[in-house]
Amino acid sequence: MNAPSCNPSPDDAGWIRICRIEDIPPLGARRVARAQGLDVAVFRTADDRIFALLDRCPHRGGPLSQGIVFDQRVACPLHNWTIGLSDGKAAAPDEGCTPTFQVRVTDGEIWLRADELAHHAVDLTRPIAGPARCAPTVSAPNGPASLVGAG
Repeated sequence: MNAPSCNPSPDDAGWIRICRIEDIPPLGARRVARAQGLDVAVFRTADDRIFALLDRCPHRGGPLSQGIVFDQRVACPLHNWTIGLSDGKAAAPDEGCTPTFQVRVTDGEIWLRADELAHHAVDLTRPIAGPARCAPTVSAPNGPASLVGAG
């Protein structure tokens, strides 16, 4: 199912408009495609809180944007690992994490940091399960992004 399309555009402070909050269903997600790959999943909780994570489960790399959102967690569609939306950490007894991205919601519009969306690191291309220190955010300059639909 595809979400309404939008054209992400940066503002003067380095944020990129992704979509309106109502473009993401409650307890749903949308995938933000990045030019260099490693897409970002943007999640909406039942109470309209918005979170963004790398769209990759730390276990086997499953697409978190296709998972089930509940409370402030998402269950990976591949092996049901649950990942915290606020910190990207896998719930015990599983261990691992996926990077988070800063989110801003202004007047019903969702914004992500342009420098974080542009980030690309080789070490993020493989699953990172197991004991690991979770980096709370990613950041560095590199390329554009666009919103695409997700389950």
